[in-house]
Amino acid sequence: MTKEQLIFAYKNMLLSREFDHALINLYRQSKIVGGVYSQIGNEASSVGTAMALGEGDVIFPMHRDNGAHFVRGMTPREMAVNFLFRKGSMTRGTDGTGHFADAKRKIYGNVSHLGAMVPVAAGAALAQKLSKTGFVVLNYIGDGGASVGEVHEGLMMASTHELPLILIIENNQYAYSTPLSKQSHNPKLSDRAIGYGIPGVTVDGTDIEAVYDATAKAVQHARDGKGPSIIETLTMRMRGHAEHDAFEYVPKEMLQEWDKKDPVRKTAELLIKKGLSKIEITEIEQEAKLEIEEAIDYANGLPDPDAEEAFKNVFIA
Repeated sequence: MTKEQLIFAYKNMLLSREFDHALINLYRQSKIVGGVYSQIGNEASSVGTAMALGEGDVIFPMHRDNGAHFVRGMTPREMAVNFLFRKGSMTRGTDGTGHFADAKRKIYGNVSHLGAMVPVAAGAALAQKLSKTGFVVLNYIGDGGASVGEVHEGLMMASTHELPLILIIENNQYAYSTPLSKQSHNPKLSDRAIGYGIPGVTVDGTDIEAVYDATAKAVQHARDGKGPSIIETLTMRMRGHAEHDAFEYVPKEMLQEWDKKDPVRKTAELLIKKGLSKIEITEIEQEAKLEIEEAIDYANGLPDPDAEEAFKNVFIA
């Protein structure tokens, strides 16, 4: 990655980290209803993969992929308005999670039944192939969601028809409270690609350059008409499944070891090696923090949705 790409990546990783911290604080103040699903520890995965896409490519993020939204051009204001379920949000103020789409930026998903997104993404990839757009489709799933039957069905279709689909398996080590060792006999989830006759690779999900490089190769593979790929990014979710989950089931020693690989800190160290000064790093950090603070203040100042919105798009028997 070039120095400019790394600066762009670092800023978006910081926006993601600061946005997570802001949502956690709002949740503790009871200003957010429902779950807050942090991606702390996963920033290099969401940002690095999204950066490898081109304009017009389609993306299906999960609930932990705020970084991908920022890379695709969503502003902190737009994100804050949606998560604070204010009037004028993409869900008209009726939902305060990541359940929204942004068609103009080719962002679709997510739904809570995460495995169900993969057949839809395969369908989107089929549409790209039939219309000969040259665009690819990138879909995310977690280590737990990757075992859902619909994922297999989507990959079978994608591989058989050589569809331009890339599946990112974010291996967070735990599916809620279930460790990977109790989910899969083979701990290398990318090996599942062998059964579909497609490429599969496992990369360090805390290394922004490794993630970007693997995704860029998979994008070119798909764009050349050679079909789908699986990329497994090894990460660690440094918070609970959601903020209501204290994650006592994760050994403290394990968290301490993964903290040493913090992707935001690693990217800052990489930028220093590329010639950025510590002062420049601090300036980028302060800008991201202020941008998120301003976005939260903006969203907090907006009115609640009109009551009538609750009855729109609802089917009553």
